[in-house]
Formats: sequence, C-alpha cells, structure tokens
Amino acid sequence: MFLKKKMKESTGDYSDKITELKEKISEADAVVIGAGSGLSTSAGFVYSGERFKQYFSDFEEKYDFHDMYSGGFYSYDMLEEYWAYWSRYIYINRYMDAPKPVYDRVLELVKDKDYFVITTNVDHCFQKAMFDKKRLFYTQGDYGLFQCSNPCCQETYDNEEAVRKMVLEQGCEIAADGSLIVSQKKKLLSTIPSELIPVCSHCGRPLTMNLRSDATFVEDEGWHRAAERYENFLRTRNNMKILFLELGVGYNTPGIIKYPFWQMTARNPKSTYACLNYDEAFAPDEIRKQSVCISGDIGETLYQL
Repeated sequence: MFLKKKMKESTGDYSDKITELKEKISEADAVVIGAGSGLSTSAGFVYSGERFKQYFSDFEEKYDFHDMYSGGFYSYDMLEEYWAYWSRYIYINRYMDAPKPVYDRVLELVKDKDYFVITTNVDHCFQKAMFDKKRLFYTQGDYGLFQCSNPCCQETYDNEEAVRKMVLEQGCEIAADGSLIVSQKKKLLSTIPSELIPVCSHCGRPLTMNLRSDATFVEDEGWHRAAERYENFLRTRNNMKILFLELGVGYNTPGIIKYPFWQMTARNPKSTYACLNYDEAFAPDEIRKQSVCISGDIGETLYQL
C-alpha cells in the first residue's frame, strides 16, 4: 500500500544530514513548516516534573496526579476549582514565554524565505516569536481563546484579562516580565470566586477552552481565514521547489501534518521532506530519496543549521 513502509531514523553521518538540510533550506522556493508538540517540548514547555510541581504542587498533593495533562482531564466537583487549575495552566503555557528561544531560531532560518506554518500546537509560540500572523494556521485552537461549552454560535473570546484575574485571586503574583509567581511559602487558594467563572454572552452557558477535543470545537472566522490562506499557499506553489519541514510531529493526529506532507512530497519530485524529531525521525520508503531525517533534540539541531 502506498506510503505504508517507513524509512528508519536518520542514517549516515549526522553532520552530513545537517549540511544537506542547510542546502535544502537555501535552495527552496518555499518552506512549509509543520509543527507539533515536540517543538514546544524542545523549547522548554514540559508538562511534568519540576515545572509541574512549581505551579501545581497544591493540586498534586490533593488529587495525586503528576502532570498537567492529567490535571486538565480531572473531573473537578466545582467550576470554581476547575477554573483555578485551568487558569494557571493557560497562563504559564500561553502568556509566558517559552524557557528556550527555539521558535526564534526557526524564524531566523526562514524569515527571508517564502514560508507558511501549520501547527497543532495551541500555545501561541509562533506569534510570540514574531512570525507573520497571516502565515500561520493553528488547526487545533488556542489556549488564549474561550468558546461556548455547547456552542450556540461560532465565536471565540480572548481570555487574557479573565485568566489574569483568576490567577491573582488564588494568591499568585505576576512579575514585571510577565512570569507567574507561585509562592511556596503561602497557601494558595485552589478555587476562584464564582463571579469569575466565564459564561457565554449569548446564552449564559459556561465557557470552555477553544481546543479541539470533540465535535463541539468552534472553528471561528479567524480559523477559516487561516485555513484558506494555507490552502492558497499550497495551491499557488504546487510545482515549485518546496521544503516540507516537519518539527516535532508525532502520531496523535498524523492526518493533519505528517501524512499530507508525505503525500505532497511524493506528488512533487522537486520537493523535499525534512523530519526533525527526538525519536521518531523517519519517512516512507517511497520518498526516501527526497527526505532528510534527523533524530535528536530539535533545538540543538536547529542551532547547527
């Protein structure tokens, strides 16, 4: 079956692969970047370990979960507690800068190229790194947006002001540089005041995050404009020398970036597929000669380009 077999992770000398990818970036008429969670992980947005404990030690002690994802899926008894957790989660992963400037390095590599970005990440890192907003397509939503929990309309709402109020009401502080300060010397509240629970301005139902998890995900006007720009970018450069640069994409939703990149590379003999991933750097046998696969920390690889 077409595109069924895969080429194992990077073969040959690592430095040769770096040199080859440098050449492919330089020669490309256009670069299409596909970014997954591995890119943000490389930038320091980890959801467990010390970073989790720094901001959620009270929730860990109370509920015995040990990473942000588990806390996000926990069934809290009250919306006041649900939003206490989620406001901290949103703030540190959306409104704080990533610990490492990996996204800035990506921009340095493509800023003078004709580029477009499609990403399943929802942490806004590309925009914070000053990528052109009209060259970005966030397919899965944005931590910075709310939507109606049972959508009565296809609208989203910016949540920065609401989230700031929630974290401050818990006893957290926001430093001058925008970082969240969670003191280990005083007891935080694990609830927010009821009046801060966000509700839909149209129907009064509780709001929720604009994150794709089921059929209730709202694709607002901005989402559709971005999707159209991405489709137009691909269509108008169909026969050009394109570099499909995949960064940290796994197999949670391969049909959004990975499989289309493979297929578009196979259809265009002038194109190249490049895969940078920590432990899943490979490509199908059918496009082996058009591929550059490098396994390792994405940030370290990018700084060698």
